[in-house]
Amino acid sequence: MNQYPVWKYLLIIFVLVIGAVYALPNIYGEDPAIQVTSSRGFALPVELSSNIEDALVVEQIGFGASEQQGNHLLYRFDNTEDQLKAAGVLRESLGDQYIVALNLAHATPEGLRAIGGKPMTLGLDLQGGVHFLMQVDMDTARGQQLDRFVDDIRAALRTEGIRYVSVRREGSGLLAMLRTSEDRDRTMNILRTDQSLQGLNIKELAVGETFGISATVQDQQLIALQQTALKQNITTLRNRVNELGVAEPVIQQQGADRVVVQLPGVQDTVAAKKIIGATATLEYRAVDENNDAFTASQTGRIPPESRLYTDNNGTPVLLKKRLIVSGDQLIGASASFDQQTGQPSVSVTLDGVGAKRMLDFTRDNVGNRMAVVYIEQKPGGSKIEDVISVAVVREPFGKRFQTTGLASIQEASQLSLLLRAGALAAPMEIVEERTVGPSLGADNVAQGFKSVTIGFVLVLVFMAIYYRVFGLVANLALFANLVLLVSLLSMLGATLTMPGIAGIVLTIGMAVDANVLIFERIREEQRNGNTPQASIRAGYEKAFSTIADANITTLIAAFVLFLFGTGPIKGFAVTLSLGIVTSMFTAIMGTRAVVNLIYGGQKRVRRLAI
Repeated sequence: MNQYPVWKYLLIIFVLVIGAVYALPNIYGEDPAIQVTSSRGFALPVELSSNIEDALVVEQIGFGASEQQGNHLLYRFDNTEDQLKAAGVLRESLGDQYIVALNLAHATPEGLRAIGGKPMTLGLDLQGGVHFLMQVDMDTARGQQLDRFVDDIRAALRTEGIRYVSVRREGSGLLAMLRTSEDRDRTMNILRTDQSLQGLNIKELAVGETFGISATVQDQQLIALQQTALKQNITTLRNRVNELGVAEPVIQQQGADRVVVQLPGVQDTVAAKKIIGATATLEYRAVDENNDAFTASQTGRIPPESRLYTDNNGTPVLLKKRLIVSGDQLIGASASFDQQTGQPSVSVTLDGVGAKRMLDFTRDNVGNRMAVVYIEQKPGGSKIEDVISVAVVREPFGKRFQTTGLASIQEASQLSLLLRAGALAAPMEIVEERTVGPSLGADNVAQGFKSVTIGFVLVLVFMAIYYRVFGLVANLALFANLVLLVSLLSMLGATLTMPGIAGIVLTIGMAVDANVLIFERIREEQRNGNTPQASIRAGYEKAFSTIADANITTLIAAFVLFLFGTGPIKGFAVTLSLGIVTSMFTAIMGTRAVVNLIYGGQKRVRRLAI
């Protein structure tokens, strides 16, 4: 009676050892660090590391270990004074091509990192960082939509051979001026039937000797546009932050036109603005094949329907003003190799509207060139417009196509990064910013740790006094439960916040509650005259259903909180859910194993210390 098979003991030992190993990284703390990333997200050159180290040595700034994590370099320092001094030196020496951000790097030993060990991710309220509230410029988004309608109407009229006086934006609507009433009727029919021009309220308008059509965007279309622009911007911001190496960002919608961005661990507001504050977009434009870009740049004589750009090397490129496709119509992009030539390329996917526009253009321009323009609006007001790719249209294409003519797979990866993460559907401005200093975060961590420690110690003392040997067994299980919970939070990469710490404290109480039910049941069995061995067995078996019911209902409530809650509520739900799982394991299976070792098997027990 009261004896586990060997495999159960081995299972418990295995789980506890794994839990202890993956909980260990949390005791090593963090080092002040500097993170160096390309301002465009490009791969870092090989010589950059030696250049940085030379600059630090010249200024006699000591630094610890350095490492390359993905697409950024990380340098550790012994104190924040050296960290701040090094940041100033590197910003001056590296210039605007690189982002130098203050950060906190986990001090986990290499051995633990090799097996995937990492500490819990701390939220903004614990770790410190920066908080931005950004507002989407919906007026500009609506203006961009009107410009697309203007381009689409002009293209449709040219395709049908209809001569028009003008097609332009007029206030918050559109105005198309035709030469004859027949042309106006044909244009009205096009506006009603063309799928790319749906969502317009149109009416006839008489203006002098011309025949006009007035059009405004339907309210449903404007609402859908606003929602789409906001979702696109949230996705783009998340991609940009993730690609640039900022760990565990919080990017979520607030209200109808605002986005909250939180970057835990980032201490430098200026560097954070460089990451998320710039407004970037992409445009596909046709190359002006009839005029020479170099001559235009030398003489200053630029054709009225064209505009002069430069590529990354400063070479002039003459492009048509008419926009083919913009970056907010791009769904995905990935680096690959062309199946026919084996050369590096970028595979691009467009949405339905962008696919139609691209197909119409490429069908009429096989053999001509098309360029990708990267446009970035800096927070200070400066603007960057670079041609990042020029390729020849080999055949008509629409939804999916490849951009070729790239020098290497690295260049293809760089271009796909810009295509994926560079486009905002509408400009955004920062309307509120806050910096949560590391001192405030440290105070929160200390208070949270203090609350867990006090609650833990009080429970241990009560259990040891009231239940004696069985209380000590429960205390051992309680400690194992805390270790397992911390290891699960670390392995899953869950973000720990102050509400999460509250969930841990609640879990400690619930874990003890399960043992109290078991121990009281054992006492009851003894009062009924059962033997000690039979009382232990009956206590665990009869209390199990009660414990399971209570924990399952709590788990359901935690799942609902996680499903419908946001931010801190989710953090509380995660720790509570994981705590329920670990407490069921330690409070039932773990304590039973220890009790079996003390009282079970062939031992003759006359009295239980409970």
